Amino acid sequence: MFDEYVSGALGRAKVQPISLSTPLLDDMVQHIESNAPGSLLIAGTAGDGKTYHCRALWTQIGGDPKVWASKGNVKEHCLPDGRMAVFIKDLSEFNGEESDLPLQRLENSVLGGDNSEIVILAANHGQLLDRLRDLEKRQGRVHPLRKPLQEHFLQAGPAPDRLTVFDLSRTTSRKTLEEVTTAVAGHPEWENCKRCALKADGKVCPIDENRRRLLGESDGDQLTRRLGDLVEIARLNGMHLPVRDLLALCSNMVLGCSDAKLAKENLMTCSDVTKIQESGGVGKASIYANAFGANLPKRRSSDRPIFKAMSSFGVGEESTSAADGLLVYGKDDSRLQAGFARLVSSDPIYGAGAAFRAAQDAYLEGNEGARVEGGSAEFLEMLEDQRRRLFFTLPDREPAYPHWSMTAFRFAGDYLETIEALKAKRPVGETVRGRIAKGLNRVFTGLLLENVDRIFIASSGGFTQSRVSVLCDLETPSRRQGGVGMAIRLVEETSRPQLNVSLAAGAGNSVAFDLTPIRHEFLSRVAEGALPASFSNECLEDLLAFKAKLLRKAEIVRKACMASDDDEASDEVSALILNFIDIEPGGRGFSRPVTVRTSE
Repeated sequence: MFDEYVSGALGRAKVQPISLSTPLLDDMVQHIESNAPGSLLIAGTAGDGKTYHCRALWTQIGGDPKVWASKGNVKEHCLPDGRMAVFIKDLSEFNGEESDLPLQRLENSVLGGDNSEIVILAANHGQLLDRLRDLEKRQGRVHPLRKPLQEHFLQAGPAPDRLTVFDLSRTTSRKTLEEVTTAVAGHPEWENCKRCALKADGKVCPIDENRRRLLGESDGDQLTRRLGDLVEIARLNGMHLPVRDLLALCSNMVLGCSDAKLAKENLMTCSDVTKIQESGGVGKASIYANAFGANLPKRRSSDRPIFKAMSSFGVGEESTSAADGLLVYGKDDSRLQAGFARLVSSDPIYGAGAAFRAAQDAYLEGNEGARVEGGSAEFLEMLEDQRRRLFFTLPDREPAYPHWSMTAFRFAGDYLETIEALKAKRPVGETVRGRIAKGLNRVFTGLLLENVDRIFIASSGGFTQSRVSVLCDLETPSRRQGGVGMAIRLVEETSRPQLNVSLAAGAGNSVAFDLTPIRHEFLSRVAEGALPASFSNECLEDLLAFKAKLLRKAEIVRKACMASDDDEASDEVSALILNFIDIEPGGRGFSRPVTVRTSE
């Protein structure tokens, strides 16, 4: 229905459509032309482009566009090899038992060996599984496709025989965002703006300004790269951002305006620009604030996964004392004036414009309006927008103001560099590896250890869930040596790093831990001195579960070592060696063995 709505809107507006690549289309066409038996499933979530791909495939194999545009959810096209290609445009368009017939045709092709048809079904993951589950209840049987598809969607298991699955939810990435920004901001229809009076006589049209900044004309594509970093971190944290949401993000970045009095529904049209220019409100259309949905009411921004993902970075709320000092006192402090001129005043449109300077003066001088409750709210809102702008505009190597410090993920840059190093088969940076090892030690022991060269697998000596563990069951190097220690690897299926801690040489003696961006941030913050429970209880529980697996593995390894040793046996006296973790004055931990002797 969405695809048909867009097609109709294009006809009414008489503009060229936004054209995006169909990354899996060639493989789909090749599959059909190969005469492979069975059928084809185009799966994904809402907005991934299932119907878009379906329509492109129909056209590619010779289907008539007029037939596709006509009413009806099922389209048929006879292939040169005699098979009937049955396109089911979207399973969600069928209600209740109406979906039985399309699913029966799919089942006949996949399980019944019917080679006269190839069914091309477009469906949401959840809806397809729900329809199969409902079919099971009504027919009183276990549908043979439901469990294999469920495992394929959720656990990347193999697809059922004779059913080729193209999952569009796994294709969205940084490259997708780059393509969308180019398609939106570089659309040919923008050529009409060159003759627009809203840009004449030195006037600034915020729509055109935002579009140019999105294209990277003034910053060498830094805005798009930083935006891509955020999308990558969100994706690696498990958030799926469909193409439709990326289109919404880019549209909002170009058209957003935080003042609903100047732009209806906080989105500008050309007719709004004159009013915005006359009121001096161009700064309220900042592309940097729009990127986080700051122009939209909370209700509207929370409805879109993309803005929920972007708000999770806390850009605007997060900052450092150095960055805030620059923004608040930079124009008056002689030590900061050069940095303020280079990083803030250099952007007269969205940086230190006239409105910002006036609000800043009122805030610093503490006039009557600033003293009343809420009197400084206007400047504080502008300060949030400036923090967002700084995230996108700070140079890559700005030691005094690292741009990731403006977010809740202050170590995200190291995380992305680690992935790039692993892809290029380069060693992970020692600083990053050491920080991860220190974070693991502090979580596993509950002690403020400084060790970066070894990892302590510690317990409390009992069955309690104590967060402080002073008994070292085993220690292992933080770098894999001779098959023992911690290795950091890249998992191709998830594109995420994985910690693999081996407690003894040989297969079966290691435990793996998926290192998501938020888990990496948690370990890094703990290594820098944050209390574990103050950041994320979920991450803490995940790491304690990882520790429990390591303790079980350590017990297995220890028993295997004892079985191979020839210790002397004694009937009267037995000894128990406990390794206590002691801390030197500098914070470095070491295990100190204590022998406990018991006699019968």
